[in-house]
Amino acid sequence: MRFFNTAGPCAPGRHYMLPAAARLADVLRLIDQEAYFVLHGPRQCGKTTTMLDLARQLTAGGRYAAVMLSVETGAAFPADAARSEGAILGSWRMACEHWLPSELQPPPWPQAEPGARLGAAISAWARAIPRPLVLFLDEIDALQDDGLVSVLRQLRGGYPQRPGGFPSSVALVGMRDVRDYKVAAGGSERLHSSSPFNIKLESLTLRHFTAEEVATLYSQHTRETGQVFTPEAVRCAFDLTGGQPWLVNALARQAVEVVAPDPARAIGRAELDRAKQLLIERQDTHLDSLAERLREPRVRRIIEPMLAGRTLGDVPRDDVQFVLDLGLCRMSPTGGLVIANPIYREVMPEVLAGTPMASLPVLTPNWLRPDGTLDPERLLAAFLAFWRQHGQPLLASAPYHEIAPHLVLMAFLHRVANAGGTLEREYAIGSGRMDLCLRHGEATVALELKVWRDGEGDPLEEGLEQLDAYLGGLGLPSGWLVIFDRRGGRPPIRERTTSAPAATPGGRSVTVIRA
Repeated sequence: MRFFNTAGPCAPGRHYMLPAAARLADVLRLIDQEAYFVLHGPRQCGKTTTMLDLARQLTAGGRYAAVMLSVETGAAFPADAARSEGAILGSWRMACEHWLPSELQPPPWPQAEPGARLGAAISAWARAIPRPLVLFLDEIDALQDDGLVSVLRQLRGGYPQRPGGFPSSVALVGMRDVRDYKVAAGGSERLHSSSPFNIKLESLTLRHFTAEEVATLYSQHTRETGQVFTPEAVRCAFDLTGGQPWLVNALARQAVEVVAPDPARAIGRAELDRAKQLLIERQDTHLDSLAERLREPRVRRIIEPMLAGRTLGDVPRDDVQFVLDLGLCRMSPTGGLVIANPIYREVMPEVLAGTPMASLPVLTPNWLRPDGTLDPERLLAAFLAFWRQHGQPLLASAPYHEIAPHLVLMAFLHRVANAGGTLEREYAIGSGRMDLCLRHGEATVALELKVWRDGEGDPLEEGLEQLDAYLGGLGLPSGWLVIFDRRGGRPPIRERTTSAPAATPGGRSVTVIRA
């Protein structure tokens, strides 16, 4: 029986999957034009699966000899061209023996000088077989520095000999476009140019699934098992994931294997919501890798102000394109930059709060009543005591300085939520705030976080107006407005942390916490 795959490329007959060509409408035209091109996209968006499937289709069609080959093995020897090329050619030989019929496999690799072995090998291969050779070179951006430039220049050097004496078409497949390949040159970490591969005709990206494609993928499971995904569940899955292929599969896998393993039970909105929460809690490799990305300076310059609700400022255009290419963000229909999907929007702050969470002292859950339910008044008292005692030292543990107080507060609330609750977050560029919603059993506590910085006025009035709208959307009569005072020259946190009652313009009851 097939299943939803979340580890490595999908395989027909084993995994639910969609046809390759539908997501790359222009690729066949480029191959027919004997083009050299780039296919880039975020990790686990289906690049390898799609290109493996496409290579199989092209070879089976009888016109081309097409194969997907990885250059990742060469990355282990960045300063040794001979060993790097040897490792790459060894992995290519194994791949060709697996994927290609004998008449299309390469001849013995010819002898050549280091730095020219790959070009010589694929030139001899193209001359030895009866069809035009098409290569999809996966993980190209795993190579760096001189090794990467050498591969690009060897491809460029043989380009005029195609199709009889060199591959007819080549695709470089990776996470980045050529100008973002990592290379130590001229004091820069990136090429900033496609000059070592100026034979590139186009750069393609692999789009995410559409809502219709999510429905088609999930219907394969229904046909084989009888388990139904309701229309509402399919819409929910698309909304939560934005069509990101790994998330689409991972969400369904949690739903049908953990939440509702009985095929007689339909998958509805409630099952998808539970699957989402499990996915976030598990922090599988795909989501866990966000931590590494969020610490990259180029990513931090975008994400930190977004989480703080501030505008981006003078951020290089390449940095914006970088987070788009990584799939961390997308452009909204109104033109603004937003986090790519609701699951990433929840995971990012949680990942960043990981170090403060690990740094928390042992906390006695005195915010719970004897029957285990949450008491908001006790929670307020517990937070104030926690912040006065531990807030100052914990701020240093947060990886993003600008939102360090937000992350420490979230770490505290995660400790509360771990005892049977959830913590939801909302934030956006230019909003000037972050909203949190803690749900624990029948109790719901809504919080709005504001920052008072040097040169700015007291954000109290604006915060009350914004919190009024947030509470109205949640249907709640009360909430917390937390104002973090980050101005210079202020007394220690222990002395300046206070709470006082207030009211929103709509008459809702608010506790104003100044920290």
